[in-house]
Amino acid sequence: MTGCLKTYVVQFAESEGFAHVHFHIVPRMADLPAAHRGPGIFGLLDHPETEGVTAEGADRMARALRARLHGLPHSWGPPDGP
Repeated sequence: MTGCLKTYVVQFAESEGFAHVHFHIVPRMADLPAAHRGPGIFGLLDHPETEGVTAEGADRMARALRARLHGLPHSWGPPDGP
């Protein structure tokens, strides 16, 4: 869906007192500079918001992913879930 070369999946569970984890799923495009590959991907968080994906762009991607995944078998969530 994104045209990415690789996909990073990063999990954090560091905050004291929290019983949940966060997963970040990050597309890694082929032209990403070497300095931002691997853990360096989070250096992109220091860039201006204007260089990031807009809310509308994120919504478009989420809708496209949902359409692509709709009807595929899965083992998560309730049997009659979305």
